[in-house]
Amino acid sequence: MAEERFDGLFLNVAQQSQGIEPLLDNLFSFLRRKTDFYGGAAPEVIEETVMSVIRKHAAIHEKAELEKKVKREKEERLKKQKLEKKQKAEEATKAKALAEKKAPKAQEDDVLEMTEDGTFDTASLPPAPAAAAVAAPAVVSKPSADAAPMPMDTDSPVEFAETDEERERKIREEEEDKTPPPLGNGGSTDSYVWIQQLADLTVNIPMPEGIKTKMLDIKITNTKLKVGVKGEVPIVDGEFYNRVIVDDSFWTLEDGEVVLSLQKDNKMEWWKSVIKGHPEINTQKVQPENSKLSDLDGETRSTVEKMMYDQRQKAAGKPSSDEEKKEEMLKKFMKAHPEMDFSKAKFT
Repeated sequence: MAEERFDGLFLNVAQQSQGIEPLLDNLFSFLRRKTDFYGGAAPEVIEETVMSVIRKHAAIHEKAELEKKVKREKEERLKKQKLEKKQKAEEATKAKALAEKKAPKAQEDDVLEMTEDGTFDTASLPPAPAAAAVAAPAVVSKPSADAAPMPMDTDSPVEFAETDEERERKIREEEEDKTPPPLGNGGSTDSYVWIQQLADLTVNIPMPEGIKTKMLDIKITNTKLKVGVKGEVPIVDGEFYNRVIVDDSFWTLEDGEVVLSLQKDNKMEWWKSVIKGHPEINTQKVQPENSKLSDLDGETRSTVEKMMYDQRQKAAGKPSSDEEKKEEMLKKFMKAHPEMDFSKAKFT
């Protein structure tokens, strides 16, 4: 779309501005310094021009949110219908299996009991079949080469094996459903933390301490990613989970981290991982409302930021946040008990 032409440029400016208000301040500063925006019209005309643009995009946003709501409600209805249909099918399968288990078994349930005098009680047995019928099974004939194949017994154990498999699948799905939603709709590996929206994703890769931009070796193609320090083994090197738009993707070095902003080629797909073969997330549990780090709720954002911090510490050979807390607690304890000797103490 035409309005997306400058997204890559604006994303770069937005990241460097670090906030909506600074971004707007930089925009109007540009208009003041490089154009006649303020001097070419009366203040009320300028104000109305700005407000008309704001109202225009507010209306577009409201329309898009309404469409999302309608789509979400439709998807929920379809999901509910699919779940009900699945439950009915499973109940039918269970009922069939239960009926087969309760069905009377011929012959094998008849028990011949011995009486106290050593004889067998045959009174409880069913009447003996006709002589012809009894004799018939005793005749065993060798099948000829052109004999018709025997029909398959539909009551064979195969039916029960399939039922067991279905039961195992259901248990497996229930166990998977207990897993929490992926933080920021992304995940983490030993090398990086990532979050995503439907159209793009952000990857934070901690770098060794003291790294400068000119020391980095970063290559982004439509299908592959390579990130590392020149002359060293790449930190990340592999094939993307799916294609990206190179012209709209970029990277920056911020606070000792390489931050990748990648635009997906297919903007209607959730990625299971950044790189093929790396740990995957359950995309059935993504939460589209909370995709950007700045949009996450406080608890989730704190968890993601903690993961990023721990990875930066690990890359620098420093203790994690949990280890720092333990060290801080130990220092306070030692300070509160100067009479104790900790010189030979071992801590884990």
